[in-house]
Amino acid sequence: MGTGLRTRVASGRSGSVFGAAAGGPSLDPFADTPLATLRPEANDPAGDGRFREIDCVRQRLPSKIIANAELRAARLGIGADRVLIASGALDEEVYLRALGEICGVPFEPLTGVPRAQCPLDDDRLTDAAATGLLPLAIDNALVFVVAPRGVAARKILALIEETPATAARFRFTSSACFNRFVMRGAGARLAANATDTLKQKWPALSAASPYRLGDIVTLTPIMLSIAAAVYFVPSVTAHAIEILLASVFIAWLALRLTGACVRRPRAALERAEQDDALPVYTIICALYQEASSVNGLLSAIERLDYPHEKLDVILAIEQDDRDTRAAIAARKTRMPVTVIPVPPMGPRTKPKALNVALPFARGAFTVVFDAEDRPEPDQLRRALQAFCVGGAELACVQARLCIDNTADSLIARYFTAEYAGQFDVFLPGLTAMRLPLPLGGSSNHFYTAVLRKVGAWDACNVTEDADLGMRLVRFGYRADMIDSTTYEEAPADAGPWLRQRTRWFKGWMQTWLVHMREPLRLLRDLGLPGFLGFQLMVGGNALAALVHPLFMAGLIYALASGSDILNGDAAALSVPGTLYGAAAVIGYLSSAFLGWLGLKRRGLGATAWVLLLTPVHWLMLSYAAWRALFQLFFAPYRWEKTTHGLAKTSHRAARITRALLDLEREIDGLTKCGELPAVGETATNTSAIRRRPRRVAASG
Repeated sequence: MGTGLRTRVASGRSGSVFGAAAGGPSLDPFADTPLATLRPEANDPAGDGRFREIDCVRQRLPSKIIANAELRAARLGIGADRVLIASGALDEEVYLRALGEICGVPFEPLTGVPRAQCPLDDDRLTDAAATGLLPLAIDNALVFVVAPRGVAARKILALIEETPATAARFRFTSSACFNRFVMRGAGARLAANATDTLKQKWPALSAASPYRLGDIVTLTPIMLSIAAAVYFVPSVTAHAIEILLASVFIAWLALRLTGACVRRPRAALERAEQDDALPVYTIICALYQEASSVNGLLSAIERLDYPHEKLDVILAIEQDDRDTRAAIAARKTRMPVTVIPVPPMGPRTKPKALNVALPFARGAFTVVFDAEDRPEPDQLRRALQAFCVGGAELACVQARLCIDNTADSLIARYFTAEYAGQFDVFLPGLTAMRLPLPLGGSSNHFYTAVLRKVGAWDACNVTEDADLGMRLVRFGYRADMIDSTTYEEAPADAGPWLRQRTRWFKGWMQTWLVHMREPLRLLRDLGLPGFLGFQLMVGGNALAALVHPLFMAGLIYALASGSDILNGDAAALSVPGTLYGAAAVIGYLSSAFLGWLGLKRRGLGATAWVLLLTPVHWLMLSYAAWRALFQLFFAPYRWEKTTHGLAKTSHRAARITRALLDLEREIDGLTKCGELPAVGETATNTSAIRRRPRRVAASG
């Protein structure tokens, strides 16, 4: 497993920002072999077994801390300086100034450096954010400002010891100083790229305004033709439209039921990947007005079963969101966190914020979490396992999403059933059938190089996840599901629920319009099964919600207008009326079945009674869909924010509490039976206690 993963990571690296890609001769001071050792993924321990990079601070820290840092650095295959800095035992700037004193390299805070001193254009400067290597013209000489990562400090030290004159070509700086310089020098370009890159490279794949107007122009003759047909042959046209819509609706339901019937075997996690082989993993979270969620989010990231020294945590915060930034600054973490202010240019959407953060990503893999997310601790390792065995075409894996605040309200209860049916039943069935996967908005794990290659997220699409899932397939990649759960918070009230669902429906409509601009090309890209699946999953999702109230109105009219039906003659029901009734019954039953099956697999079968509200839920969905259709024309890029941090209950916490109470009762029972010593006595056999807490931790 380790060898395959390393090979794929290595093959996905991009060239140096100072090489031929810049359009000129190489400016790299580490030409040939030394350059590769400065990459963040490098994990070659010192050849002599000593961690000389921390000799400059050995006398400043307790010997026990130094010894533990060296042991952990050897196990992880990184520099001991990275361990000390990540643990909070050593400030990065303090360390770099101390390192510079012993090797003759000054510290450069970059605060007063004019932008003109950097010879890179704005695009190459943004690329430098991920490499930590920046050229500057100082005193008529070209020097290189380095924010050391991995084992870079050790390698630079060895290089200077071998060639002392090389020291004059370097300056050290911290990651925070480096990022501030990039934002100050190229912030406008960064925001422009975040908004326009996809539109400029592949305009037909962007939901940006010029093509939106074209979509409207394309739809206009279609709508006029339908209106003309209704006017001249109203009866025939009405029946044809009714039958067509009902057929599409039933086909959409059939796909959902088929997905429920195809069940893929659950893969067991094989923890074969050693910590020294683990790559740097980037976590990006786009936060806006989420001050109350910061503590829980960072705590969840800290609980991940992944070396903190190899986590690259990036929080993208809107530039004017002072409360969230203050909450991050006040929260002490056990890992370095990079805060990227998102410039206000362009649409204020989550995908734009993610695009602003992506150039700073140092990891070979990138995962997106939302503010309320609580991923299971093993999720990153499970994702790596899937990438390792998934083949070269696997570009993304999606974790299962589960609602945590089920008991907050009826809306939250139904949301739980809906998510269980979607992520535990339907989507795994889709991947088993090798159909395109419409990604959920969170816990998407990507190969970072592929994510950049396909244009990242569409800043103008308000369901950037579903769009990106389709685009990956069109570029020749695929997405898959992993057997790991992220717990989320559902809206508990009707207002937030409606705003969220409106945004989702609007985004699905945008996604359908974008990818249907060239239907024949889409058919070639997806193949016939994928093309039909796209029509039903994306277009059918919105269409089903839009036509449902029309079907119900038609059914009610058919029932009310037929006296024979009212007298008990069911055969008098018209063909359209039969279709209306069949669509309603099949729709309600299939949705309830998916929800029930998902709840059963989640061990939440006791809450399945909420599925009796399916007809009411469908009417709510229809209202949200029609509201979304209105916004599609008049406010296409409006991002209706979902407020988080309002949950009152948590079934995860309830399970943990029950498990702890069971453990306490078990210990009390063993003590009374004499199998365990009482408090204050010496334990002679505590294996039972040592085993049980691990089960408690796993249940959380």
